[in-house]
Order: sequence, then structure tokens, then C-alpha cells
Amino acid sequence: MSDKKAEALKILEEGLKELESNKGSITTGVQKLSRAAGLLDAKKIYTWTQIQLGNRKYISALEKLFNKIKDEYEKNKITQDIDDAVYADEVKALQDLNFSFEGINEAHQYKMDEASGGFNSVDFIEKKMNLFIKEKRGNDNVYYRNHIQAHLTYIQTYAHKYTVTLLNKLKFSGTITSSFDLLKNAVDDKLLDLEPELAEQLMLAFKSISSDKKEEWSQALTTCRRLLEGLADKLYPATEEVIGGRTFKPNQHINRLWRFMDVSIESKSNRDLAKTHVDYLGSWLQKDYALTCKGVHDEVTQLEATRVIFHMYLMLADLLNYLDPSVSKKTKPRITTVTLDEIEALLGVNRNIAKEIIKARVQNNGLTLEQLGKVKGVGPKTLTNAKEVFDF
Repeated sequence: MSDKKAEALKILEEGLKELESNKGSITTGVQKLSRAAGLLDAKKIYTWTQIQLGNRKYISALEKLFNKIKDEYEKNKITQDIDDAVYADEVKALQDLNFSFEGINEAHQYKMDEASGGFNSVDFIEKKMNLFIKEKRGNDNVYYRNHIQAHLTYIQTYAHKYTVTLLNKLKFSGTITSSFDLLKNAVDDKLLDLEPELAEQLMLAFKSISSDKKEEWSQALTTCRRLLEGLADKLYPATEEVIGGRTFKPNQHINRLWRFMDVSIESKSNRDLAKTHVDYLGSWLQKDYALTCKGVHDEVTQLEATRVIFHMYLMLADLLNYLDPSVSKKTKPRITTVTLDEIEALLGVNRNIAKEIIKARVQNNGLTLEQLGKVKGVGPKTLTNAKEVFDF
């Protein structure tokens, strides 16, 4: 391996540690990714990092496109595709800068939202988040903690994805990529499109099975169990219906995944294959849940954990292959589960009103839109905003 590649490999491994550590710095992770991308001549990834780091050369071109999109929408009240001729000059300018249009909708969502930090550097955004945490605040009337956190999650997710992509290219350069690598990369990409947080969980679980620590093998299974629960919530939210003797309540995530496949997978043979994987994982994850509740980690072997992770990828490959493209990437937070800070930030109300909303939620054992309207301090404007940002 050349000196340049060896240096890039070291930088990427350092960056990955920052991005995967609870105490790590997203800014440092992006900076290291930028340095490695420059060494490896990974131009599109380098451009992405420069936008996150606040380089005006790259930001200006992206701002022009996003502002043009905004102007066209205000003029025509129709969201046009960026392939439309009206955006040709702005798109060409970005292409000349080696801009990748992957994740363009998410980039537009966060960069055009001042409350989330907009086009400020990741360093500014991360420091703002740390200040909110330190001062226990939800907003400063310009930036909102919930928006800032979502923006940071977007940056961290893509930085992690690009770092892993470059690491894999370096590690497997000169070799034939294994069939499992092809499967893993395809599943990771689809899951990133569906729900970045779930994709991150799966990547961390995959990493854990390579550890020599027994507790990490058990943690990998626990992560998989949580991933399945999150996937069930995303694909088939809990209902009170009873079909064929099966119920689909909040804690019945395996049943809900079954139901999703019943509805979504047209071919019976494909449906049965996918369900086999879900059943297999369900039995293992139930066993793991019992073990982790007892705090007994030694009973989970590395081979058992590895088998579950591999079957998880096989199951997800089947499941995501039949995913309806219309499934939304973003879901509204539920009014029944959001925190005091989130209510204050998302509704733009003061803390006293946010507290009254929490009280009403407790008193009513939940909260409907009508009940929210009866809370002192909640007016028509707040109700309209609540309908847009919360799921009732």
C-alpha cells in the first residue's frame, strides 16, 4: 500500500472512532474525512465535507440552487425536479465542483432551515448544540435544539457512511469484493434511505461481532432487537386490528413485520422466504432479550451473534427489496412521546405553555388536537403549527 493510502487509512480509522463514540466530535470526524478524501482524490466526498465545514466556494453554488428552487416554488407553487431546464446553470456549477446529488433532499431540508443551523459550519452547529445541552435550553429564538440535533444526525450519518465507504475501498483494493460485502453495502444503502438511525444501529452491530469482548456480542444482538422494533414501527405502526388470530400491538414487532410482508410482498415464495428470516431472528432475539435482562453475557457466543447479524442482512435484503418507494423517509414525532424541550422548540411556545401541554397530556392519558386547543395559552396559530409538526 502506498504511503498516501496508508496515511488515508490511518486518518479514516481515527475519524471513524470520533463518529462512533458518544464522546467523539462530529466536526473532527468530518475534518478527517475531508483530509482522507483529498489524499485519495475522492472528489465528490471531498466536496460534501467542504460544504459541511463551511467552505464558501462550495456553499455559494449550493445556496444558488436552493434559492432558485425556493423562488420557483413561490412563483409556481409546484416543486420541480432539479433536472428541469430552469435549474441547468446552477446544477452545472455544482457538477463542476464534483458535487454529488445523493441526499439532496435532506441537504435542502437542513441547509435551508435557519433553526437547524442552515449553511453554518458543522463546528458552529456542534458548539451550539453543546451550549444548549450545557444551559438546558430548547432554543435561543434563532436556533432550536431539536432542529440542530436533526441536522447533526444527518451530518454524522453521511460522514459515517462515506468514511466506511473509503475504508472498505482501501481494505479491499486489489481484491475481489466478497458476495456478502455486496449484499451488506446494498442493505446499508437502502436502510440509510429509509431511516439513517436504523442503518447506523446495524453498522454498529456488525462492527461489534468482530470484537473480542463477550459483552459486545450480546450488545450486537440487543441492537438487532431494537432495530427490528424500530423497523416495525416504521413499516407497520401498531394497530388494534386482529387478522387471522394475530394482533399488532406496540410490543408485537415481529407480528407487525409479518403483516407488512403480507401486504407488501406479492410473490408467495418471496414472502415465505422473508418470513423465515424474521421468524429465525425473532427466536434468537427473544433469547437474547432474556439474557440481557439477567445480565448474563457469557451465554452468547461470537458464532451465535455472527449468525444473527448475517441473517439480519439476509432478512433485510428481502424485506427492503419489496419496500414501497412511497414510504416516507421522515415521520412526525408523536405528541404523546415528545419531551418538554421538543414541544417548546417545535411549537415555538414559551416554557410555561409547554409545561401546560405536558400536564394536559398526563391528565388526558394522551392528547388529541381538540384537547390541545383547550390548553391555556394555545391559540389557533399554535394549533395549526401542531398539526404540521406532530402526529396525533
